[in-house]
Amino acid sequence: MGQIQLNHVSKSFGSVEVIRPLDLSIEDGEFVVFVGPSGCGKSTLLRLIAGLEDVTDGEIMIDGKDATGIVPAKRGLAMVFQSYALYPHMSVRKNIAFPLRMAGLDKAEQDRRVNDAARVLNLTDYLDRRPGQLSGGQRQRVAIGRAIVREPAAFLFDEPLSNLDAALRVGMRLEISELHKRLATTMIYVTHDQVEAMTMADKIVVLQAGVIEQVGSPLELYRRPRNIFVAGFIGSPKMNLIGGPEADRHKAVTIGIRPEHIEISEEAGAWEGTVGVSEHLGSDTFFHIQTAVANGPITVRAQGELGLQYGQTVYLSPRAEHLHRFDSKGLRIQ
Repeated sequence: MGQIQLNHVSKSFGSVEVIRPLDLSIEDGEFVVFVGPSGCGKSTLLRLIAGLEDVTDGEIMIDGKDATGIVPAKRGLAMVFQSYALYPHMSVRKNIAFPLRMAGLDKAEQDRRVNDAARVLNLTDYLDRRPGQLSGGQRQRVAIGRAIVREPAAFLFDEPLSNLDAALRVGMRLEISELHKRLATTMIYVTHDQVEAMTMADKIVVLQAGVIEQVGSPLELYRRPRNIFVAGFIGSPKMNLIGGPEADRHKAVTIGIRPEHIEISEEAGAWEGTVGVSEHLGSDTFFHIQTAVANGPITVRAQGELGLQYGQTVYLSPRAEHLHRFDSKGLRIQ
């Protein structure tokens, strides 16, 4: 079991309220991602669940029991940090088994759990090596293995891929997602990378300044962001946001349109613009178009390669069915 319920939970450091009173339900077996910009409170919220920080107010329920005052070791949770925190003088086997030795499990049970975790994480051939002989991705798998052997009710990941290069991050992202499918255990994952959130989560929790802005599946947040903050944060490249007379025409203060929902033509269209910088990615090209309707460039996503030149005049047509409208408070207009 790994059902977690936060009821009116808040956290203050002195006079500074970093987590404003919030409610959140995490169901057993869900992969939930906390995402938001630096300083939004996502790591603090994870530490409150883990028991590494005390709540200022509210309660944390784990599998129906009040865990608010329970010490971290007794909550049945396992945390994987940004730093691997491995013991360099110990073998991989001993690093993974360390929490089991501290818990006083017998040698046979330790060996069973370590071997099972190593098999799941493809570490069997590395059990007798030391951390210094491993790649960054392998060391992160060892840290995850150390969490797996505890057989927790839920795993808590605090930006675990931040120390890896781009290629390793993609690989580890897939490995953690696959691990979740195999273990079917609740996972809460903190990241500032919305691409990680979109590709890994069953449910995303978007935070800003200690407030939950929206909770939902990746596609729910992508297709129906409840406010301008979520609209601009979820999606890469981010949604184009346009105000002024063009928004007035749609009875909104701000309209939003994603780069892939804009047609680009050399002949005719709703908005005339000038081609700026182009980003050629092979399968896609991102054009940054200067127009009179927006203060900054409008980003357009086109499939493959288009032979548009810097400074060329083009015409843009947003697809009406994909327009997002927001009011003066930045909230979605239904």
